[in-house]
Amino acid sequence: MDREEEREERTAAAEVAARLRSRGIVVTGVDKPEALADLLSAVERFEAAVEAHGGDLMVDDLKSSRPDDRHFVVPRRAPGEAVGAYIGRIDAATAGLRRHPRRPD
Repeated sequence: MDREEEREERTAAAEVAARLRSRGIVVTGVDKPEALADLLSAVERFEAAVEAHGGDLMVDDLKSSRPDDRHFVVPRRAPGEAVGAYIGRIDAATAGLRRHPRRPD
């Protein structure tokens, strides 16, 4: 990998990390760029499931002190939790939304 490719990879990883942090997701300096991209995909799948069930991502997020429905809030990353394990918990929460009652419109 040449310097330009390395710079592009760092830039892309920084952008993904910023997008995750803007959602309240903890990102560490040891998280690999590929893992961060997978994490963002998992979070976006969760958010799509929330919206499909009538959740409001502006209210039901990690930064909200009073979400409408705690099932619609992405799980919080535990201190020291590996990205793969965290993605597994997010995917489980996404699957759990399929059994959760849809909010009325």
